[in-house]
Amino acid sequence: MSKNQMQCGASSGAIYGLGFIGSAIYFISHAAGFWMGVLGILKSIVWPAFLVYEAMKHLAM
Repeated sequence: MSKNQMQCGASSGAIYGLGFIGSAIYFISHAAGFWMGVLGILKSIVWPAFLVYEAMKHLAM
């Protein structure tokens, strides 16, 4: 693995991390109870899958 490939992976990890933090704050702030907050954390882990699914559905792919 070259140095350029490692640097490219680091930036995508930072974007995913910021997205995780932002979605966790959103889901937890809208949770009605403890277990809904736990579900919000789980949703925050897989938010990119929701995003890609909705984008593909919108683009009729």
